[in-house]
Amino acid sequence: MRFIPERFRHNNLFITMFLITVMMIVTVSITITWTTIRMSEQFFFEKFSITNAKVMDQVQDSFEKYHYSVVMASNSMLQSVAIKDVLTTKEESNVDRLASIFTLSQLTKRIEPILASYEVGIMVRGENGVNYATNERTYWPITDEELKYSILTRNTMENPKRLLYQYDHRTGTKEGNYIIASKALMDRSGTVYGSLYITIRESEFRKFYSSYTTPGNNVFLINKEGTIVSSNLSNLIGKKSAELRDYAVEIGKNEKDNQVIGDFMGKKQIIMMEYLPSFDMYMLNIIDKETAFGDLIDKKKILLISMGIVFVALFFVLFASRRLTNALSKLVKQIKSASEHNFDEYVSVSGTYETRQIGTAFNSMLDELHEYVDQLVLSQKQRRNAELAALQQQINPHFLYNTLASIKFMVGQGGKEETELMIQALISLLQNTLGNVSETITVKQEVDNLRNYVFINQKRYGERIKVNYFVSPDCMDLQVPKLLLQPFMENAFFHGFNHKPEGYIHVLVWPEGDQLICEIVDNGDGMEVSEESHLPSTKRKQAFSGIGVRNVHERIQLIYGESYGVTITSELGKGTKVRISLPMQK
Repeated sequence: MRFIPERFRHNNLFITMFLITVMMIVTVSITITWTTIRMSEQFFFEKFSITNAKVMDQVQDSFEKYHYSVVMASNSMLQSVAIKDVLTTKEESNVDRLASIFTLSQLTKRIEPILASYEVGIMVRGENGVNYATNERTYWPITDEELKYSILTRNTMENPKRLLYQYDHRTGTKEGNYIIASKALMDRSGTVYGSLYITIRESEFRKFYSSYTTPGNNVFLINKEGTIVSSNLSNLIGKKSAELRDYAVEIGKNEKDNQVIGDFMGKKQIIMMEYLPSFDMYMLNIIDKETAFGDLIDKKKILLISMGIVFVALFFVLFASRRLTNALSKLVKQIKSASEHNFDEYVSVSGTYETRQIGTAFNSMLDELHEYVDQLVLSQKQRRNAELAALQQQINPHFLYNTLASIKFMVGQGGKEETELMIQALISLLQNTLGNVSETITVKQEVDNLRNYVFINQKRYGERIKVNYFVSPDCMDLQVPKLLLQPFMENAFFHGFNHKPEGYIHVLVWPEGDQLICEIVDNGDGMEVSEESHLPSTKRKQAFSGIGVRNVHERIQLIYGESYGVTITSELGKGTKVRISLPMQK
């Protein structure tokens, strides 16, 4: 969070809500758009399938009508005793053969009206070698020898009871593709005496469904081996397609649906299949999905509409979210400012119900905090005053008694001037320490008090300890806590020279950066000091841990903070240095 810019950090809730809403709107829009397109495609697909199924039924009816005509023609041929006689009688001469052919031509003409609706060729082949073909074999150019040993005849003889539809291709002719309906001519005893072939060109056969085909909508008629027997795509006729055969088998296994969507010729195709039992073939209607539905559903338009709806929704979401979170963001900023800078600044109570409740609760908390802080400040002030009073009381009984005793002795000795000076020093000291109730005084006042205190003690105990004052002139008017230096001077004066007969004490005051430094340095007995606490660890520890010294350190930190206070350094036999750091205050 600390790397987020300040302006965004206060609007974090708004940004989070907006992003979540954007993702939800976009997700819902994409889902609805995709579902709409899919449902539209499915709807059109179902309607298209129904329509196309009817078309396939019509095509199938056309095939069945043709098949019915072929069946009628073959049955008439089977029922003709005259044709059987011609095909079973063995000709003795060419004249007999010509007579047989003429008879077959006359008998065949009776069958032709049954197939008059279709442009077909009829060929009859007898086991006695008599063969006859209408259209002088120009319609289906195959020789008798080729026909006798062709796969067409072999399949017909192997299935004498069935009417077979087979594909045949003739090279070297304008129309090379034919669909042959063949039937073995067999009497009641099961003896085959000939075969019948009804031939239709593939181009004529294609007319049964060509009116229903369009670009992208193709029809394929394939046999069980996968050979394309007929199609509006003439370049594929005669070729084998394992794909189409597999699709036909797959659809045939599905009892509920006669269509699938699959790949064919490199495109997604709708593949519909009908099995033609009369022909023993599969009719497949293959529709290019893109061609069929590409123009029905304008995906680009739907996408643009969806994007427009999303942008409008996002605009309203942005406006509403901003209105809802603006008051909360403002409240957060005010609370943060109050916690960092000013606890006296109350937050504005506005916005939604929840925001107003939070603002009211925060203002109430500030009231309680102010009351607590006031009580704490008052308590600390009373504590400092009590400690200061206790410190002031230290110089009352014993010090006054000894000082007055010294004055009496001096009067008895006749030292009038010295007596006056000592009485004046005592009066000044008592005025500044006991009479002044202020918590802080100037450096000049503190040094003057110290001079009076040292003067009185030197008059009592002699001048074996010299005291020197080094005070920077620009520090005289700065404020310091009262009785700041006296406790340390007292410790140095009475406990620092127990083993040494004489020495000196330096009092130094100077500015250092934004701090005021006060030092009391002596060359007395010294002591051992702990590095962690900087407190004495010898006999002088008792003196330094008294209320005066400890009071100074705690008062400084209480008034100015923990970055200020007292530090003591000392070395046995060399002396002690007390360093006091304070802020520069006028």
